[in-house]
Amino acid sequence: MQRVPPATSFDVLVVGSGASGLAAAVSASRAGARVALATKTTLQACNSAKAQGGIQAAFGDDDSPEIHAEDVMRSSHGTAEPELVQVLTSEAPAAIHWLEELGVAFTRSNGGYRLARCGGASRKRLLQVGDRTGHAITKALRDAYEAGAGVVLAHHALTELAPGASGWIASFRTKDGASRVEAGAVVLAAGGRCFAEAETRGELSTNHPNATGEVTRIALEAGAEVRDLDALQYHPNGGAWPSTMQGYSIPETTRAYGAVLRNADGAEFTDSLGPRDAVSQAIFDEVETGKGVTTPDGRPAVWLDTTRIALEDAEISLPYMLRRYRGAGIDPLEEPIYTYPVLHYQNGGLVIDERAETTLEGVFACGEIAGGTHGRNRMMGNSLLECTVFGRRAGKAAAERAWS
Repeated sequence: MQRVPPATSFDVLVVGSGASGLAAAVSASRAGARVALATKTTLQACNSAKAQGGIQAAFGDDDSPEIHAEDVMRSSHGTAEPELVQVLTSEAPAAIHWLEELGVAFTRSNGGYRLARCGGASRKRLLQVGDRTGHAITKALRDAYEAGAGVVLAHHALTELAPGASGWIASFRTKDGASRVEAGAVVLAAGGRCFAEAETRGELSTNHPNATGEVTRIALEAGAEVRDLDALQYHPNGGAWPSTMQGYSIPETTRAYGAVLRNADGAEFTDSLGPRDAVSQAIFDEVETGKGVTTPDGRPAVWLDTTRIALEDAEISLPYMLRRYRGAGIDPLEEPIYTYPVLHYQNGGLVIDERAETTLEGVFACGEIAGGTHGRNRMMGNSLLECTVFGRRAGKAAAERAWS
């Protein structure tokens, strides 16, 4: 991998260094393309690495890609694009095996994958690497890209995308001033805008500070079409107390392993394994009707009763969460913890087809910046899956487009 480009012209330019951008860059490189990966700050800075919960794929004896697709459509309330959902779920098992080939070691049990049932799912299909799944996936993808001949353009913030003589011209702001890169095809994988949106609203967010959404705006200015861009998702279980946990996304696998939501009276008030939007709204409603609790610093919350989680499950699948809370003087296995929804994910985005191509010829999109795969409400565990499935597709298709 080269960090200083010998040229400013490439077959494929990838914008964004999260799981989707890395998957696209690896895929394009392995297809034989000359690839540059541009990132606003450093190669390691992204939302994907913060993802704890896991990645979905139908491996259970009672499961199938078709059932997975049905769960996606139901969770999206029928708003997801069926063709994209079919791609997502049918290629999920192959995506898992590809990640394993790159070095991701998913947690196993009894000779197979250790599968959990997540919110909105009708089957156990969530694979995990402890509770650092996103970190493990991004590290493996990053290592694979760095082992190749691809170029990294660090501290390159995209400012404009315009048609060129043989593809596209991307303008960047860098530490050393303006820069331009020409590419036969471009993959936009720069994530969503929830960090910036949370600041505007005065709310907490799980997002990395880089999640500010300007690449979506740039694509719109270039003429790309979008869908469901107003559909932002709350993570139902944001950390509400202690202060060091505010904005932390408590893994939803806590609920998969037995934790339930309780109000001030100690009563369960919703299906704790329901879809994200339903669970978040139930918490908002419970607080609004006066049945919530208040954190020591005056924030609204409800209880997440984590005392029901078995010690073995917690030690295998929730070690990072345990360390963080215990480090703050709270043992989640001994007492319930405060929780309240936090802004988490941009469900909508750029319109794409099954090859991940946007409505702009030669411009592809994958990951959170793309819309349609989740509709207006995403299931837990499908983000890292989308990054992998459509990142691979985008990289391969971009390489083919650059040579056409």
